[in-house]
Amino acid sequence: MRIVFMGTPDFAVPALVALVEAGHEVVAVYSQPPRPGGRRGKELTPSPVHKEAEVRGIEVRHPVSLKSTEEQEKFAALEADIAVVAAYGLLLPQAVLDAPRLGCLNIHASILPRWRGAAPIQRAILAGDPTTGVTIMQMEAGLDTGPMLATLRTTIDRKTAGQLTMELAEKGAQLMVGTLRDLAVHRAVTQPEDGVTYAKKIDKAEARLDFTRSAEQAERQVRAFMPAPGAFFELDGERYKVLAADPIEGSGEPGVTLDDSLTVACAEGAIRVTRIQRAGKPAMDSADLLRGRAIPAGTRLA
Repeated sequence: MRIVFMGTPDFAVPALVALVEAGHEVVAVYSQPPRPGGRRGKELTPSPVHKEAEVRGIEVRHPVSLKSTEEQEKFAALEADIAVVAAYGLLLPQAVLDAPRLGCLNIHASILPRWRGAAPIQRAILAGDPTTGVTIMQMEAGLDTGPMLATLRTTIDRKTAGQLTMELAEKGAQLMVGTLRDLAVHRAVTQPEDGVTYAKKIDKAEARLDFTRSAEQAERQVRAFMPAPGAFFELDGERYKVLAADPIEGSGEPGVTLDDSLTVACAEGAIRVTRIQRAGKPAMDSADLLRGRAIPAGTRLA
């Protein structure tokens, strides 16, 4: 097929690679414009999808919007059979949705209709969902409301958002390739009306560890915000990013350490921090941190 691929972050890269390696003709890639990054944030850095497309010699387009008639005409001129979308970051106007002969298909990182929206992986972890997955969806004007062509499930266990993102990226890529191969026999299924939830965009303020909740919930924060933006607490005005922690039995005043090993009381139970990072420092095991920066029992963390 002649495919237009639309994606931006690392999550979308495996799908682009899989489509090319399956023999499809990717006629153009749409991605978010290069953003400030690099050393001191002064250099414009192309997205992961942009970089992958350039390596493969595929034309990359990065309009700031698709609302203009000019951009919509440029898109239609590609005469694509289908557009494949994975975490692109822009809403697609109806004219764009209608331009490819077979419409636009989206790789969404949840089992719809649960967790429609921007942050389905993090929201699934925070909610304590036992499973999640990937849905291949025919796109329409609503937010992740289109009919479903294929789904694939996986267990969450104690995976971090980073681990789950890469797992679902690979699974979603292969699911999309299979869906396109068997597109003629796939029957689109309307999403059920029951079970709709929305995965709103992550606010960095949510990453502050909330010890007034249970240890299980605090540990989910750690996994949901790993690697970014990173769950954290503050001590003496310094921010400490918690990279890994275990929920354990224990009781005490929420937010106060129970021992000298960075075990912190929660409203129910406690969490023991096992991997940590000080601002501007490399990540390390908590034991290594505590040898140089003691945090004794009875210390209050904010």
